[in-house]
Amino acid sequence: MKNLDLTEETLNNEIAQARAAAAMADASEPRAQAAHYDLNLNRIVIELRSGATFLFPPELVQGLAGASPDKLNNVEVTPSGEGLHWEQLDVDMSIPALMVGIFGTKAWMAELGSRGGSVSSTAKARAARENGKRGGRPRKTLDSSGN
Repeated sequence: MKNLDLTEETLNNEIAQARAAAAMADASEPRAQAAHYDLNLNRIVIELRSGATFLFPPELVQGLAGASPDKLNNVEVTPSGEGLHWEQLDVDMSIPALMVGIFGTKAWMAELGSRGGSVSSTAKARAARENGKRGGRPRKTLDSSGN
């Protein structure tokens, strides 16, 4: 369907508004200038245009979990600086989303949340063994009011 009311003046105004909105977003939202995978830290490292650096473990990101270091390091910053792209893994992520803790779809985030409570550590295993030697987790005692 053609827009018969579109004049050159209207088009120029819309372009100017779009450029102003893009400039505002560029100034207020985090933008990357570079990104790479650090094998020693096992972290994706994003160098922001502001001079700040943001790191995250690849296991958190949908599509990056279990990927080889070579594939993780083959990351590109989008021309706008707003996103990251892994061609070999077919993964695209928004930098603002990553920085607020959004690492994938709602289903992926729900899975991450369910795994969070089941994390095991050496300290947890040791505490469980000690509790087991004493007959298990200590029973709760009730106070005089039955609580």
